[in-house]
Amino acid sequence: MSKLMLGLPKGSLEQSTVDMFAKAGYKIEISSRSYYPTIDDPDIECMLIRAQEMSRYVEEGILDCGLTGYDWIQENGSDVVEAAELVYGKVGRNPLRWVLAVPENSGIHSVKDLEGKRISTEAVGMTKRYLEKNNVNATVEFSWGATEVKPPRLADAIVEITETGSSLRANHLKIIDTLCVSTTRFIANKKAYLDPVKKEKIENIALLLKAVLAAEGKVGLLLNAKKADLDKILGKLPALERPTISPLSDPEWVALNTIVSEHIVRELIPELKHLGASGIVEYPLNKIVE
Repeated sequence: MSKLMLGLPKGSLEQSTVDMFAKAGYKIEISSRSYYPTIDDPDIECMLIRAQEMSRYVEEGILDCGLTGYDWIQENGSDVVEAAELVYGKVGRNPLRWVLAVPENSGIHSVKDLEGKRISTEAVGMTKRYLEKNNVNATVEFSWGATEVKPPRLADAIVEITETGSSLRANHLKIIDTLCVSTTRFIANKKAYLDPVKKEKIENIALLLKAVLAAEGKVGLLLNAKKADLDKILGKLPALERPTISPLSDPEWVALNTIVSEHIVRELIPELKHLGASGIVEYPLNKIVE
């Protein structure tokens, strides 16, 4: 097949995307002087593209697939295939929100109060559709950055992306509505997705990336236990987990292998030891294929 053209998001998601691909088994190296990262898969060619533009290039077929936010797919009105939803970000793993925010002492309390006002945002299309939906006429201006500092002198309100709202609060802004909740999507060009070879490649990448995110915050536990203590030990393990139980050379003993949330391990291991478990091994996980 011809090489799969993969778009990687340049900017805030760049390093976290490279790290995620590394756990999925793909080594990506980015040079500070090039927009064409190398990848240790001869069937893939990578290109760094701003997330804001990614869906347009995928829709046009310049890229076969890429990673971008659901918000930018909506903003661009792009007709693409969503191969996977991937909840990850620069730091946290929470969905991002595009919100309408105004100064804390503003008289604006709802979208209806924006009639005749000025709004600054990077998501102009999304904001205009939001105003149209609410039958409000207001001026929407594109913001080149530092949108939080625009009110009240340069704008009456802003539509901005946030994860925690801390930056907005630091600039004395309050959120009065949410326009869009966004997560990262692995998207594909429709024509490329009709190519059986490219479709399989795209779906395999999607499978591995989802497996990486599924493994986050979890670890594996391997331990030995007497059969006489097995019920007590199983009762202590999380109810939703189904450990693998294997016989040992000693017929009175078995080995248990399971996956648990990392945050409970520090309490769980001492309790398991107290209940008779031995040879307890905690090991990291890169992927969980569900």
